[in-house]
Amino acid sequence: MKAKSKKDGNFPNLRFGESEGEWEKIKIKDFGIIVTGNTPPTKDTDNYGSDYLWASPTDLGKSKYITDTKTMLSEKGFKKTRKLPKGSILVTCIGIIGKMGMAAEEMATNQQINSVIVNDNFDCNFVYYAISSQVSKYLSAVSQQVLPIISKSVFEELNNYSTNIKEQKKIGHFLTLLDERISTQIQIIEQLKSLMRGLNNNLKELYGNEIEISLQQLGTSYSGLLGKSAEDFGSGKPFITYMNVYKNIVVDESMVQYVNIDKNETQNKVQYGDVLFTVSSETPQEVGMSAVYLGNSDELYLNSFCFGYRPNDFDTLLPEYTPYLFSCKQFRKIAYPFAQGSTRFNLQKTDFLKKKFKTPTIQNQKKTSTALNALSEKLTIEQKLLSEYQKQKKYLLNQMFI
Repeated sequence: MKAKSKKDGNFPNLRFGESEGEWEKIKIKDFGIIVTGNTPPTKDTDNYGSDYLWASPTDLGKSKYITDTKTMLSEKGFKKTRKLPKGSILVTCIGIIGKMGMAAEEMATNQQINSVIVNDNFDCNFVYYAISSQVSKYLSAVSQQVLPIISKSVFEELNNYSTNIKEQKKIGHFLTLLDERISTQIQIIEQLKSLMRGLNNNLKELYGNEIEISLQQLGTSYSGLLGKSAEDFGSGKPFITYMNVYKNIVVDESMVQYVNIDKNETQNKVQYGDVLFTVSSETPQEVGMSAVYLGNSDELYLNSFCFGYRPNDFDTLLPEYTPYLFSCKQFRKIAYPFAQGSTRFNLQKTDFLKKKFKTPTIQNQKKTSTALNALSEKLTIEQKLLSEYQKQKKYLLNQMFI
């Protein structure tokens, strides 16, 4: 590849050595036919089954190719949709804008997704990355809306750039190889997590549960950030995000964000050994997810959608063991009943803290944490590697497109 100058026309910063010619400014609609998805009548259960993929926003953004969807359609239901051929580009355009995917086979989507059925004179992979490279610009156009929406008519007119088909194929193929490596890395991480969960559950059964306790007996809880508005975020002191707690069993200090804290302001700080719990989610199984803080920061805060729990001492629960205790299936089963709600579930914190559960002795807690820490360190390395691949992809999208 070689660097190019943008001074004299529409050229990306980085191109393959033999690539020539100025890129053409176009609209999204020039890439192909734009289709907004639809939903077959839900009252007719015969519309739904296991025959055809039908994507909603929750199915996008996980990997490039859509090979599975949470909801499937029957042949009857699929006939009532706007069908998308293999290679179509899917983009969420309501709520969370810009989650993307590519149809791995003939499929359909709901109305929250606009799709591009790519014309024959464009490479599908190139179109996928060309749109992906502009998502941040598309987002800025709707950032002030209460419910961000990019309608079909607006989506069709969004600006983009294209080049000759030969260069399109090279760019599309190159970035696809990188995406495949990212997908492989994600699989490695998921397999490690699965191995850790299985070993954790087996060790807990092996060593037994000799001590019965409740969280209320051993410590106190505290709230996350209070009284903050949107203007307070973006700079200042570090705080642990909801997703940091949700995705990890040990807090990842590289995933913090920032909030302004006044000198005279009283907010709870997170300390070593604190257990952080999520209090709200869309499903009861995801309420009460936890991460333990094992760092040594003097000033670190917690988001407002979680609460913290601080043991009075470490004589009964070893901090290095608590990540495995609160993530094991035995404890997760205890947490499920305390998730109350219908469309959104909230943790009944008071009753949750009073609930009795069993744990191994300190000696067996040490054995478990020693056995699992090696896998945990391996997981950390693999997650950092994934982060580097994702940074590389973001850089290349910025440099290889206009």
